[in-house]
Amino acid sequence: MTAVAGVRGAGLGLRRALLAPLGERRGACADFLEVAPENWMRIGGRLGRQFRALTERYAFATHGLSLSIGAPAPLDEAFVREIKAFLDLHGIADYTEHLTWCSDDGHLYDLMPIPFTEAAVDYVAARVRRVQDILERRIALENASYYAPLATELSEIEFIKAVVERADCDLLLDVNNVYVNSINHRYDPLRFLDALPRERVRYMHIAGHYVEAEDLRVDTHGASVIDPVWTLLQEAYGRFGVQPTLLERDFNIPPLDTLLGEIDHIRSLQAQAGQAGRAVNA
Repeated sequence: MTAVAGVRGAGLGLRRALLAPLGERRGACADFLEVAPENWMRIGGRLGRQFRALTERYAFATHGLSLSIGAPAPLDEAFVREIKAFLDLHGIADYTEHLTWCSDDGHLYDLMPIPFTEAAVDYVAARVRRVQDILERRIALENASYYAPLATELSEIEFIKAVVERADCDLLLDVNNVYVNSINHRYDPLRFLDALPRERVRYMHIAGHYVEAEDLRVDTHGASVIDPVWTLLQEAYGRFGVQPTLLERDFNIPPLDTLLGEIDHIRSLQAQAGQAGRAVNA
């Protein structure tokens, strides 16, 4: 089974608005690019050619939107096989998804929380194992932002740990989601990081969010990363090592150079963490 650590360094989420600016640059602007495979695996014509040109210049990772791993409906195995064909075609090792659900009879176009229960853990873990068998790849699941839990038999951290351990998959640690949830659900984000299984963290996301109120943050990916989230990323590197880290920006997309400034900041924090790690081991 292919490991999930196929990319390195600091990456950028590829959006259609970035196709032309990235294509016009001579050198690589980021260490890798990330896409939602369902947004690209049926695209041809001019956009398909632009995408293919970038896959020849950059390492790629994928972060899905519609696997709906916690959905009540049966797993869409035909869809999973289509994802595998896309990954194989473009030589992509990394496939990650959200620890959420977003469909039943049809798509909800939102990422809904899964009930934090033992029954849900077993249900999701079995579906993840089946996805990994089909993809012939070890996948990573992202800790999701949420605003109202559906059930609390387990805590958020207990639920996440149980799923990744029983599914034998990895964790995509979304640092912004930890920060957002820590405000909305009133917990200590550092204690949350401390409770995560170190050996499962293989990939990270960072993004901006919207301040709705002093005690309410909304995970939008529509703004620059704020200082407390940068600090939390640095804390995550200290606990889990320097993992590949992806900058997400889904709307209000600024000029490419502005995004590259944030990419450079990720690289700076990675370099600092790497130096600190070498000093400890010296």
